[in-house]
Amino acid sequence: MSVPQLSAEHRGEEILAVFDTAFGELLAADPAAFRVKFRKMAASAFAFYRGTAALFYHDLDEEKRGGPYLDDRTARVWIHGDLHAENFGTYMDSQGRLIFNVNDFDEAYVGPFTWDLKRLAASLALIGYAKALSDEQISHLVRTYAGAYRERIHALATGAKSDEVPPFTLDTAEGPLLDALRDARSLTRFGLLDSMTEIRDFERRFAPGGGSIELDAATRYKVLAAFDGYLETLPESSLTRPDSYRVKDVVGRRGIGIGSAGLPSYNILLEGATDALENDVVIYIKQAQTPAVSRHITDQAIRGYFQHEGHRTVISQRALQDHADPWLGWTELDGRGQLVAEVSPYAVDLDWGDIDDTEEIAAVVADLGRATATMHAAADDQSGESLVPFSTERAIDAAIAADEAGFADVLVDFAHEYGARARTDHQIFVDLFRNGRIPGL
Repeated sequence: MSVPQLSAEHRGEEILAVFDTAFGELLAADPAAFRVKFRKMAASAFAFYRGTAALFYHDLDEEKRGGPYLDDRTARVWIHGDLHAENFGTYMDSQGRLIFNVNDFDEAYVGPFTWDLKRLAASLALIGYAKALSDEQISHLVRTYAGAYRERIHALATGAKSDEVPPFTLDTAEGPLLDALRDARSLTRFGLLDSMTEIRDFERRFAPGGGSIELDAATRYKVLAAFDGYLETLPESSLTRPDSYRVKDVVGRRGIGIGSAGLPSYNILLEGATDALENDVVIYIKQAQTPAVSRHITDQAIRGYFQHEGHRTVISQRALQDHADPWLGWTELDGRGQLVAEVSPYAVDLDWGDIDDTEEIAAVVADLGRATATMHAAADDQSGESLVPFSTERAIDAAIAADEAGFADVLVDFAHEYGARARTDHQIFVDLFRNGRIPGL
């Protein structure tokens, strides 16, 4: 992409306009949550980048009319939507295996596959810069990512057997990925429950404090009605023991993270697999957000495929993630789509803090490339959804094959250009924020 040179004042106004579109309604409803969100974003250029997917897609808007490696099919595949280098981690799949893969599908949508790759590539440039890597070393990392992605897509497109492209598990992962999986394995459901609940009158209940909000009777009734609606969205395989869905307690929460500021949410404590107190389950109901990508995709067939944002998030995650969380579902509350999923005791995010050796960084980046390719390949005509009715891996493989030599170059150039822009934007944002220029705060 060619980055236009804008004055700091002009770019600041552009950033504020994008923020108003993306965050305006939620910010007005809960400015305190956004003050926390923006303080976190002010901490570093990477934290700013994480919180500004809307700005990223605003800047890519012109590419919706075309671009390298995009055609009628590759511009219309299921994408993660916020694929940066920290959106990877562990989860326990529906078969009980601990998996390391892409996580956090709140921004998932259908669009150009290159948008995922570019967002990841620019995040590598920001991480590399923060670790004082040279431009040449950053270029090498992006090329490593591109090469691993290309290799895995080609293997999947040419019919590689599943045992030739295994998922990252305790048996197959190495380095920091294996460390994350081992950390996840050391966690327990009891540990999670102990941090959130207590035993009162021989029954488990949510403990007061810790960010929980006691609900009034009317709100509790609405949440429980939404929970009943959620049960109807679960696959039949999840409904193995009806008692598992007996509600023990409900509390409110309010999101204040970088991605969830201002979004109302609720935690529900359920009976779990048995009557024993140590395997109770905590699920959350969270208002789903409008994905940043969707503002730049005009295809009405895509928009009309989803009932609401909760439905969109769940359908997208089930398409992109093999053997997704069996508690994953959707519902409505106060007329808004809600995402429902388990508060997992086995979730560990990839921690870049201690990954400093250049060879180790490159090995991790290669694994992220393979994970990205596997994710893109999962969401197609074999996913059970009709929105992408073709083999995405074959379509992407053919598009890259048409200009094999230029594939990595496109990502390298973008990574350096957008990484530099994000660092400049971060400083502009900090000045806007600390000088009281963000309306509503």
